[in-house]
Amino acid sequence: MKQIMPNEAAELLKKDRSIDFIDVREVAEVATGKIPGVINIPLGLLEFRMHELDKSKEYILVCRSGARSATAVNFLESYGYNVTNLAGGMNTWNGEVI
Repeated sequence: MKQIMPNEAAELLKKDRSIDFIDVREVAEVATGKIPGVINIPLGLLEFRMHELDKSKEYILVCRSGARSATAVNFLESYGYNVTNLAGGMNTWNGEVI
């Protein structure tokens, strides 16, 4: 499983706003603060909404601590998606939050 450190992901986002983040937290969790432009697909709905994702794109997956997003990365990788886990999740994110 590929992982990216929060500071690296924040730098990538500053340079390229087209980077796609998928937040697998529940809607109520995302409402408390999220990375700008994030796509919210709660982990429990990922199987039913993965058809919304483009296999030719790269996605960085995020959750609160990095555990649920790691589960999501493993799941999506098994279907051929190019995904990376944000190590430590929002607990360690030091970039912009809205």
